[in-house]
Amino acid sequence: MAAWIPALKAILPYVTQIVTAAIPVFTTRSDQTKAAEVIPKQIQELQSAVTRNTESLKVLAESLKVLADQLQQVITSVDAGAIAIEREMRASKRLAILAIVVAIVAILLSIATWLQ
Repeated sequence: MAAWIPALKAILPYVTQIVTAAIPVFTTRSDQTKAAEVIPKQIQELQSAVTRNTESLKVLAESLKVLADQLQQVITSVDAGAIAIEREMRASKRLAILAIVVAIVAILLSIATWLQ
C-alpha cells in the first residue's frame, strides 16, 4: 500500500485539473429570448473544457510514463541488490561451514594431544 503513495501524490494535481476542467461554469439564462445567444457560448465553453480535459489527460499520461520508467528502474536496482545479497549470503555460509570444520578439527587434535 505504501508504494502507491508517491504515485498518488504525483497524480493528484492533475486529477484536480481534470475535475475543474470537466465542470465548467456555464452562463445563466435569464430569458428565453436570450437562449439563442447563450447556447453558442455554452457550446464554446464545453469545447474549451473538453480541450483542457484532453490536455490534462496528455500531461497525466506523460507523468504516468515517467513514473512507470522510474518504477522500472527501482525494480531493476532492487533485483540487482537481491542478487548481490544472495551471493554474499552464499559466501558467508561457506565461510561459516569452513569455520565449523576447522573448529571440529582443532577439537579433535586437542583431544588426541590430551589423550597421548
